[in-house]
Amino acid sequence: MRHLLFTERMKMADLIHANYRLLFVLPRFGIQLGFGDKSIGEICRQQNISASLFLLVCNIYTFDDFLPEPSELHSFTAEDLTRYLHNSHADYIREQIPEIRRQVLALVGCCEAKNGKILERFFDDYSREVTRHFNYEETVVFPYIHNLSEGIESAEGYSIGQFEENHSNIEEKLGDLKNILIKYLPDSCPGTPRNKLLLDLFLLEDDLNKHSLIEDRILVPLVEQLEERMR
Repeated sequence: MRHLLFTERMKMADLIHANYRLLFVLPRFGIQLGFGDKSIGEICRQQNISASLFLLVCNIYTFDDFLPEPSELHSFTAEDLTRYLHNSHADYIREQIPEIRRQVLALVGCCEAKNGKILERFFDDYSREVTRHFNYEETVVFPYIHNLSEGIESAEGYSIGQFEENHSNIEEKLGDLKNILIKYLPDSCPGTPRNKLLLDLFLLEDDLNKHSLIEDRILVPLVEQLEERMR
């Protein structure tokens, strides 16, 4: 489906109309709404960001079968990519997850104490796991990639293959929480806030799945190329 992919000539506004979930992506690149009829290329040059990386991320978010060509991985730096991933982590930890927790607590306040405690515990357990996952990437994986980019070999013999082996799909952990809301929370709990929370959990799950695909389809192949050059 290469003919459907986004290009620099496309208007940035049309990008959002094509896939509204890209509203998650824009601020992670430092792009804010209000860009008029400017093209993707114009906005990327103004913001001093890699248009190639931006387009790769947008294509992965939009087309399930999209796989970058190996040559496309040479059009931006590993530092460009880890900066985007770092901004994504900050967005999840500081914005999305706290906002969903506020919704959880609001719903808990409308339910029986026993049901509310179960819901709150499941979400807090999930939040801690997400935080551990991101901390590992921030403290182990990203410094390793930075050193590799600078030509510094890992003293511990670490490789991106170890990241791949331990790369848990954290979005799968949302399943139990969604099932509580769908199957097990009594119908005495109000429907509107429950549906709103459930919709936001589905959006978060989809966003995290795309985040994992970016790591699998862009980060890992890019770092493997760096490792090969180091060898």
